[in-house]
Amino acid sequence: MRVLVTGGTGFIGGAVCHALRGAGHAVTVVSREPGQVSGDAVRWDAVPQAIRTADAVVNLAGESIASGRWSAARKAAILQSRVEATRAVVDAARAAKPRPRILISASAVGYYGARGDEALDETSAPGAGFLTEVCRPWEDEASRAEAVGMRVVRLRLGMVLAGDGGALGRMLPPFRAFVGGRLGDGEQWVSWIHRGDVTGLVVDALANDGYHGAVNATAPQPVRNRDFVAALGRVLARPAAIPVPAVVLRLALGEMADVLLTGQRVFPRAAERVGYRWQYPEVLGALRASVR
Repeated sequence: MRVLVTGGTGFIGGAVCHALRGAGHAVTVVSREPGQVSGDAVRWDAVPQAIRTADAVVNLAGESIASGRWSAARKAAILQSRVEATRAVVDAARAAKPRPRILISASAVGYYGARGDEALDETSAPGAGFLTEVCRPWEDEASRAEAVGMRVVRLRLGMVLAGDGGALGRMLPPFRAFVGGRLGDGEQWVSWIHRGDVTGLVVDALANDGYHGAVNATAPQPVRNRDFVAALGRVLARPAAIPVPAVVLRLALGEMADVLLTGQRVFPRAAERVGYRWQYPEVLGALRASVR
């Protein structure tokens, strides 16, 4: 397939593009700086033309939620970057003749809000909070492509594990310095996924019409934060005995601390029904693969 990818140079997007090329797909990346992209790339203003020759679109564009405190301006940028990028892609696809057959568009498990021990799957209702307020319009924009016959997959990403970035990349230095530990009381659920399974789901979803609508991109075994950090300590041969109190996180991060101190217990029922085979179904193996 010819696949147009937005957000194709980031922590997740770069790996997705590599996996797509490895599966035999021709990839074109949408970028503000196409000259700095390895391989075929176009600017955002060229999307209406480029999308006419694409068989599928993978939409991963959006400002990082973890790059600074959530000021009002920062929150607006997080929301607008996702909604506006998705709207631009869908508008271009709806106007194109011919148009792509498939849109795989990122979302996040933040859609469900903080839900304690409740078991959540793709049929669960949205929750409350800032990330829910981001995910709902983000997904609504993607879903508009269904009206013109495109198969839309809304990929609700959990915490993506890889050693070269993301949440795990920020956790590794303190753990290696012997100052890692649980966050708050450690009872909150972590719905995680190894980056190799994110790329696996994207490649599988392009080929398999069974993927449609919401798809939780999480491993089948969510864990509590205390168990996650214990597994990381075991992998690194470091203690995980220095907790970070909730009050310290809130002082340092403001509202963003709530993402770390609350969580969701999310299960990937849609991917399981389609028959996706996980590369990393349990957290210890995923962490070992991430930091080796």
